[in-house]
Amino acid sequence: MKLIIGNKNYSSWSLRPWIAMTVAGIPFDEVLIPFETDEFKKTVTGVSGTGKVPVLIDGDVRVWESLAILEYLAEKFPAAGLWPKDAAARAHARVVANEMHAGFQPLRNHLPVNFARRVIKRDLPPPVQDNVRRIEALWADCRARFGTATDRPGPFLFGAFGNADAMYAPVVSRFHTYAVDVTPQTRAYMDAVMALPAFKAWEAAGVAEPWLFAEDEVDWPVVHRADAK
Repeated sequence: MKLIIGNKNYSSWSLRPWIAMTVAGIPFDEVLIPFETDEFKKTVTGVSGTGKVPVLIDGDVRVWESLAILEYLAEKFPAAGLWPKDAAARAHARVVANEMHAGFQPLRNHLPVNFARRVIKRDLPPPVQDNVRRIEALWADCRARFGTATDRPGPFLFGAFGNADAMYAPVVSRFHTYAVDVTPQTRAYMDAVMALPAFKAWEAAGVAEPWLFAEDEVDWPVVHRADAK
């Protein structure tokens, strides 16, 4: 299989299937195509029609949209446990994953993913604060109800890392990058995600990228790089 992705520093949607596949040990070839290049427009539009990443290529099958890719992977690799085994937990995992896929636009706009930005606090307008509170409530509820009461207990939303965690991995990055005030319970979950070798590898690659996009640099024209001394 091939996974076509955009810049690791900025592409939250690309991160989701990439981290799910990497943590689960699902083999794939990564094809990174930088945004705003002729190659990106030509290649991505040719395989998805939408001109957006990520795109999973599995033989003659083409799957785009992060959540659709995660569903495809769960069906193709059931032993990976990308959705919880328990029916109630699995239903709830899909609910919270879909809520992330469809919502939280104020948070997305105000706190764009930017792994290479130094950790600097940013003030949050009320709609973004509402998003933060909702996400924290979702995470706390998942942990309380399903975090340990599964066949695969662990520090993630439904015990072991799965598709729901993959959908929220970019939010973990956002909360960290912009020093969002969160509860200790939220911080513990964030620390668990950020400690994953897969997350660290993606972060390091994002920091090392040379490309800059003003629309994702909230301090523009100033750029606060994480690797700056």
